[in-house]
Amino acid sequence: MSPKKIVVTGALGHIGSRLIRTLPVAFPGCEFALVDDMSAQRYCSTFNLPAGVRYRFYERNVLEADLAPIVAGADVVVHLAAITDAAGSFSKREQVEHNNFHATEKVAEACLAAGSALFALSSTSVYGTQKETVDEDCSEEDLKPQSPYAETKIKEEKLLARLGREQGLRFITCRFGTIFGTSPGMRFHTAVNKFCWQAVNRQPVTVWRTALHQYRPYLDLEDAVAAVAFVLDRGLFDGRIYNVLTLNATVNDILEAIRAGVPALEVEFVDAQIMNQLSYRVDGRKFSALGFTPHGELARGVGDTLALLRGLHQP
Repeated sequence: MSPKKIVVTGALGHIGSRLIRTLPVAFPGCEFALVDDMSAQRYCSTFNLPAGVRYRFYERNVLEADLAPIVAGADVVVHLAAITDAAGSFSKREQVEHNNFHATEKVAEACLAAGSALFALSSTSVYGTQKETVDEDCSEEDLKPQSPYAETKIKEEKLLARLGREQGLRFITCRFGTIFGTSPGMRFHTAVNKFCWQAVNRQPVTVWRTALHQYRPYLDLEDAVAAVAFVLDRGLFDGRIYNVLTLNATVNDILEAIRAGVPALEVEFVDAQIMNQLSYRVDGRKFSALGFTPHGELARGVGDTLALLRGLHQP
């Protein structure tokens, strides 16, 4: 059954700002409650929203808001609100723990009270394996998060699993790969987008010293929003965890895609607290087996990002 009301927290962020423009196409006539605390000042994410869609915006911090009237009548809550900078989370461990975990806890409780389903966003950064390939059913030994952000994501996953078992919460957890691709509220702190920004600005691309040939999972934003719509359309709230990714790629693969648009690309190797992981690939076949097919492309996503930034430096 097509949802009649969808709540999106973190609605103006990198993923959310694209999602709130895509879901109305998938679910015409649906009402959308958009929640964002505006801490990142992404006013531009509200510009030029599609006409004829029933949006209602709530400038609220999830931790402080009365969620009951917002979630009332919602078929599903897509919970995206979080502090998402994994590399930067070392300097604000307690803030990330308090904000992200307790926000997820509060949203889950609101869903239980309202009878709403929950789409919970996790991250493939929870993996810290020494295996060549890892999947959702890996052992605890392969869940070795390398940042406070990833540690909190595992804690959130366990909370939702418990609420599902003990209180009947209907939810799905999707571990997204590192996002690339354009949106009105996009950020530039993760690998692909950050590299594009540096390259266009004629800065050396800063690569973690050990990372050049390490494989990691990446997710085209087009595939990310399509995955959310896929879950909502089919009501796939089975309480399970799914990896969602477009491809596994090395940093060198990303640099080569950028070099196609910026031939004079320079690379500078740097140290970072999060760089000690070994190379691994993430298996996305469990989600694909449900019928989802990713269509994103690294070259296209990089090209779109570079195109947006071209005007910064005219000949």
